[in-house]
Amino acid sequence: MTTAVPNPKPWRPWSQPTRRGADLALAIPLFLLEIAWLVLDWMFGLGLEIWAAQGEQGQIDAATFAHIGRVQVLLISALGMAVLAGVFRARWAAIAQLLVALLAGGVLVTAQHQWDSGHTPSGCVRYAAHC
Repeated sequence: MTTAVPNPKPWRPWSQPTRRGADLALAIPLFLLEIAWLVLDWMFGLGLEIWAAQGEQGQIDAATFAHIGRVQVLLISALGMAVLAGVFRARWAAIAQLLVALLAGGVLVTAQHQWDSGHTPSGCVRYAAHC
């Protein structure tokens, strides 16, 4: 008699959860890297460009728009990584990426609010037709 070799299971990323060690080994450094990028971009990318503008509103607006664009790219990439982590059933990586996306969304809202509050026309009555 011959022993039958079992058929190998087709490997699919959603067939088994990712091991906890591999999941955490990816989630923690990626989370810290993205948070550090957000902080350094806020301080050096936006802060130093505003400082270097020396009060020139055109350069400050350009720096703010560039910062908003960079944060939007990080937000989209974090959400994409969260989807990939969900497909590979890497729970901690998905949670970490969703936290980064939440923080990037908060930074985006804050930057947009600062830009909006700094560009209100003077002498404008709220809800007036000429505003």
